[in-house]
This record gives sequence, C-alpha cells and structure tokens, in this order.
Amino acid sequence: MSDDFLKETFSIPSSATAASANYAPVSKTYSSAPVSPYLNYDSRYLLQAQPEFIFPEGANKQRGRFELAFSQIGTSVMIGGGIGGMAGVYNGFKVTKALKQTGKLRRTQLINHIMKQGSGTANTLGTLAVLYSACGVLLQFVRGEDDHINTVIAGSATGLLYKSTAGLRRCTFGGAIGLGISSLYCLYLLAHENSTNSSHKLL
Repeated sequence: MSDDFLKETFSIPSSATAASANYAPVSKTYSSAPVSPYLNYDSRYLLQAQPEFIFPEGANKQRGRFELAFSQIGTSVMIGGGIGGMAGVYNGFKVTKALKQTGKLRRTQLINHIMKQGSGTANTLGTLAVLYSACGVLLQFVRGEDDHINTVIAGSATGLLYKSTAGLRRCTFGGAIGLGISSLYCLYLLAHENSTNSSHKLL
C-alpha cells in the first residue's frame, strides 16, 4: 500500500451524476484530513463543532439548583474549616505567646484553637449555604425558571433568615448584606456572559 493513499479523500458525487456515469469511478481530491486505510469512511464527517451529550427529553442542558446544592454546601463547609483553621493558628500563637506557654501545653492550646475556630466557621458557612440553596430551590420550583432574580432573592432571604433571631435591626442589616453579595455575583455573571458573547462574535 503506497503512502499516497493516506492523503486521499473521497468526494461523494451527486445522484444525477452517479446515474449518468453508471458507476463512474470516484474522483479523488487532496486535503489535510486523511482517509483511514483501515476503516471505509471519511474521518472529516466525524468532526463536530460542539461536544455531543445525551439529555432526557425536556431536561435542561445544565444542572439545576438542587443538583448544585450538595456541592455548594460541601464546598462552603470545607472553605469555612480552612479559613477558621488558619485564624485559629494565628490566635493560638498570639494567645500562647502572651501567656508564655511552651512545649506540650502550647501545642495542646494551638490544637484547641484550630479545632474550635475551624469548626465554628465551617458551621457558619455551611448554614448559610444550606439556607441559600433551600431558598434557591424553592424559588426555582415556584417560579418555574432559574435566573438571576432567584439568586438575588435567595441571597437576601438568606441574610434575613440567618439574622432573624437577632432583632429587626440586625435582621435588616443581614438582608442588606445578602442582597449586596448576590447582586455583585449576578453582575459578575452578566459581565462574564457579555465578554464570552463578544469573543464569540469576534471569532
């Protein structure tokens, strides 16, 4: 088998041409996509512009809030534990240095600070993630769609519910913080979507 065969591609003639030629030989053209000598097909027909995925009929092409809730809650707990642990290390070194503790006593106090502050911060962020995810899933179920409005309302409701037992003033302050963070997040998503669309247009 010659090496020139690897560079040859098949061009399929039209039905009228094939009928008039009465099994005329297939014309040969040259291109950069070679035909596989082992399989009788043109590999160019397998090239797709986008990856293909199989979705059930009527399903969305992206995960909903309920599917994302588990990963969001777990990630929030892990981040909270890491931040709280680093803060516990700092406070532990500060306290033990002030008390002039050394040896095993200092090591025990450092571990206590890390575990106590790490677990507290992890519980706080985990609770916020649970409230936010629950509000988002409920809004998606009630409104029948998932958009930035759900994100803003869920963020505001999370702040209100988290500080609901601390009085009206702190409850309002918590809702304002949730509204601000969720609004900034939505603005970031909109800016990212606009930049992605503009880059596709340039291409």
